[in-house]
Amino acid sequence: MPSSLPDLSVAELRIVRAIGDAGSVTAAAAALGYSQPAVSQQIRRLESRLGMPVVERVGRRMRLTEAGRILARHAASITTALGAVAGELADLSGGRTGTVRLVGFPSASPTVLPRLMRRLAETDPGVSLTYVEAEPPEAVAAVRADRADIALTFSHPGDGTDAHGDSIRGLDARRIGEEDLLLILPEGHPRASDVIVDIETLAADDWIAGCPRCRSHLLDSCSRAGFTPRIRFETDNVAAVEQLVAQRVGVATLPRLAVASFPLVEGILTRPLASRDRRELHAVSARGAARVPAVATVLRHLADAVGDMAASGPEAPGAEVG
Repeated sequence: MPSSLPDLSVAELRIVRAIGDAGSVTAAAAALGYSQPAVSQQIRRLESRLGMPVVERVGRRMRLTEAGRILARHAASITTALGAVAGELADLSGGRTGTVRLVGFPSASPTVLPRLMRRLAETDPGVSLTYVEAEPPEAVAAVRADRADIALTFSHPGDGTDAHGDSIRGLDARRIGEEDLLLILPEGHPRASDVIVDIETLAADDWIAGCPRCRSHLLDSCSRAGFTPRIRFETDNVAAVEQLVAQRVGVATLPRLAVASFPLVEGILTRPLASRDRRELHAVSARGAARVPAVATVLRHLADAVGDMAASGPEAPGAEVG
């Protein structure tokens, strides 16, 4: 074993960790955006400097050796610490700079993201942002694999099937806001004249469900109200949900951010639920990532952008009782 630790690069640490997560050099290269030969070359160089293998082939898969597992275990904390050092040095030199990788759920893209970008441009122009859409499980996985710095996610409090708590174990998660779920009804529906609707009064209706997490929440909510919803269609497409409701295929619930993302289609209206159903919004990051000044800046502005949405109380045409 070497008497002194050889130089290690951030790229090498990320590659080792990605191979451990993906189980192959090819999959790790794809996840990191590198070519497969480049990843193989980095690994050979690293093993040469270490004087020991960091990966080994088992059947058709690659797995980490004990040395590889040690490197992978410390990769996230090392890259986070280096980011904090770079950020603090940038602050010391007179300007907060850096690029932060954000992943967020689709309905946040046309609502929260523009407000976040405006805030950064006005007060912290040295901090740049990259953004990718992903549902919460994939967004959290991106943070865990060091493909993202922050995941903007949601969870439904009280759901027995909501795995959000388990998925973020070992990461930092902060609650940054909440949004109501709104009932989407066709015009002329028997409940259209109600200012607030009890979900149990819709037990006989057909339903349109959304993503698996939203569908799970709908099932839990209806179960608490004493019935099982008759789900006719499932789609993640908000526009499709609204069009299906307009055609009287069924009723649905949508988060307020989804309703605010574009005008309601003709022939539908929204109503609040008597249960005050809501989902909570979270910012998830690697443990200690908030010490990186650029990440801390984005986290602060992200919470403010979510607060802006809540304060403005976005309503959609058709929400008023006629």
